[in-house]
Amino acid sequence: MHRRDFIRTASIGAATLAMPSIVRAAGVETFKLHHFLGAKAPAQTKMLEPWAKAVEANAGGAVKIELYPAMTLGGRPPELIQQARDGIVDIIWTVNGYTPGLFPRTEAFELPFVFVNDPKAANLAMGEIFQSDLAGDYAGVEVMFLHVHAGQAIQMGTKLVRKPADMAGLKMRIPTRTGAWVIEALGATPIAMPVPDLPQALQKGVVDGAFIPWEIIPALKIQDQTKYQIEGHDRARFGTTTFQVSMNKGRWDSLSPEIQKAFRDASGPDWLAEVGDIWRASDDFGIKVATDAGNEHVTLTEEETAAFKDALEPVVNKWIDEVSAQGIDGKGLVEKARAGIAAHRGN
Repeated sequence: MHRRDFIRTASIGAATLAMPSIVRAAGVETFKLHHFLGAKAPAQTKMLEPWAKAVEANAGGAVKIELYPAMTLGGRPPELIQQARDGIVDIIWTVNGYTPGLFPRTEAFELPFVFVNDPKAANLAMGEIFQSDLAGDYAGVEVMFLHVHAGQAIQMGTKLVRKPADMAGLKMRIPTRTGAWVIEALGATPIAMPVPDLPQALQKGVVDGAFIPWEIIPALKIQDQTKYQIEGHDRARFGTTTFQVSMNKGRWDSLSPEIQKAFRDASGPDWLAEVGDIWRASDDFGIKVATDAGNEHVTLTEEETAAFKDALEPVVNKWIDEVSAQGIDGKGLVEKARAGIAAHRGN
């Protein structure tokens, strides 16, 4: 064999051997995951990145998930769900409450003293009743998983709040309509805004404080704009926020059963429990950042917490009445949410 023929034959052989990996690489499903917080926020580093890696590992290299934080693909946070529905992006992580009224069934888990202080329990309870009770909220997307954070606590610029009357006349930021009802029930004025806008709003006096968890403190340096971090007895919170990681429905339907399974296996009950632990740990870290900076962490007494609970029970009843008028069994959902959370508490 001439040297030139040998080289040609060897080259063809090498190309043939490489072909399976080339075909595999060409068949990799790539997904763009868009969200509203920064790349260093715990939501990305501790939740979204590990979840993406788990999906990729489950798929054996047939999936790649690219994260785009801080709205780098354009738009504002309230537009994320529509970006997913329209197929502008493949996957989104967003706050349900950024589009008020769009996810009414899931709001049952946001209500004050329905959610108490256990994000793991709430995540598992939502997962259990998703198909039977919540799926009707999510037309146009395929939900990967739902979760909550550690719950709304009171973060104040300069005023110490210990009882409902202390809230009268204040301007308070909240991300959800159920949270707005909480603020109104306490005699304050709700100001809706995406959480990245909060530091400037506190600095300029647009708001006096906010109902948000501790975990956001380090990411947005909230400790520089606040003096008090306030929560109820036994870590009680005044409701919470629901979040979703969802995929464009058409993109989901186009995937093979094997790749769908890779996503499902990464998003099951063990993961929901882990997400609860992630947000609890991030919350604990956030309050340490605030107190280390000189902020005061205030825990209300049992009696003071009961006064807030009494003041906020009408919020639960208002929600039940509103969604019942839409043909949704609000009372039943509240009962299921409370029972599910109670069943998983402390697990």
